[in-house]
Amino acid sequence: MQPDWLAHVHFDEQGLIPAIAQDADTGRILMVAWMNADALAETVATGRGVYWSRSRQKLWRKGEESGHTQQVHEIRLDCDADVLLLRIKQQGGIACHTGRESCFYQKLVMTNDSPRWQTVDPVLKDPQHIYE
Repeated sequence: MQPDWLAHVHFDEQGLIPAIAQDADTGRILMVAWMNADALAETVATGRGVYWSRSRQKLWRKGEESGHTQQVHEIRLDCDADVLLLRIKQQGGIACHTGRESCFYQKLVMTNDSPRWQTVDPVLKDPQHIYE
């Protein structure tokens, strides 16, 4: 039987809910991932960010390979109970597999009246050295 707090969460037809990871100090959005009930329950139990990898079809404990773990300070549920916000401290300052602080490192800019994506955040660590 699910605990009351978990039963209140509205997972989609695949049993998933989007989870936004936000830096607890700066408010910057670092990444968006998916959680299932097991990932959310483990996150609550351990205080570390745990997600569901749709590509690998298994739990993904953030930082298990890179060392860039997430310490969860607060979890919020939106008004429809179908999106989670995790206020976290990102260990090592890198949340993105590209070696950047945030997965949101591209900005749409206008160039000669034509939009294009521009990379605006630096690589902090070469991804090849993160996953050795």
